[in-house]
Amino acid sequence: MRLAYSSNAYMKFTVEETIRRIAALGYAGLELLADVPHAWPAGLLSQQKEAIRCCLAEHRLAISNINGFMMNAVADPRQPYWHPSWLEPDPHYRAVRREHTKRALRLAAELGAPSVQTAPGGPLERGGSWRQAAAAFYDALMPCVELAGQLGVSLLIEPEPGLLIETFEQYLEFAGRVNSPALGLNFDIGHAYCVGQAPEQWVAPMARHTRHYHVEDIAATRRHEHLVPGTGAIDLPAVFRQIAATGYQGWITVELYPYIDNPDDAGRQAKQYLEGLMGPAPS
Repeated sequence: MRLAYSSNAYMKFTVEETIRRIAALGYAGLELLADVPHAWPAGLLSQQKEAIRCCLAEHRLAISNINGFMMNAVADPRQPYWHPSWLEPDPHYRAVRREHTKRALRLAAELGAPSVQTAPGGPLERGGSWRQAAAAFYDALMPCVELAGQLGVSLLIEPEPGLLIETFEQYLEFAGRVNSPALGLNFDIGHAYCVGQAPEQWVAPMARHTRHYHVEDIAATRRHEHLVPGTGAIDLPAVFRQIAATGYQGWITVELYPYIDNPDDAGRQAKQYLEGLMGPAPS
């Protein structure tokens, strides 16, 4: 297991300064935000991509994952992360999400990132049918799944409270329909807790689907608000014992975007706590 820190905690900093700060905290990896102000693919010039490569190399950081979920650059007034969703009624607006995801996949291939995570559909319309929405999500997502396969990059669905796919059962149903090795799961530990699924009980059943983990803590209320690991109610020691038991050797990314006013202290505290659960790094 290797620890990374998501750059979405550093929305007040340039991508180069973010890389420098995350490296200074001692993380091995960085999850790159495919959004403003870091790496919005539609506006990223080749010189900027090369600058990111050089900065990562200088600070000896790897990319754990590319966050293709957030789309602040579009500035949709309804919600800056989810919209435009995969389920927008307007097909032209829905295509903005699809084309952004394609660009994020190409960016991952160019920068050597193993995966891109995306939103699990979008908010379900009031009174709408889950199965009809899942069919629409499938139709919109498949061109991206096909491109991911061609590029050798994993496209990861991240179940999210309040969106189409919230639970692991829903993910399994949808992934079974897609039936592609290019599709995988971004297992967000806090999200599972929010929707009432004890994450430690789902690590093993989902292990063959899981390509990447997000970790944050959540209060006992199960309100979807990311907290520094070790300060909430999730039994993170049990979760990490289960992850270790599966033999997982990939990335676990700390995601603390609410801490944009002091991301360094939040990341430092998270790393200290999680390293205590993981034990000494292999020599």
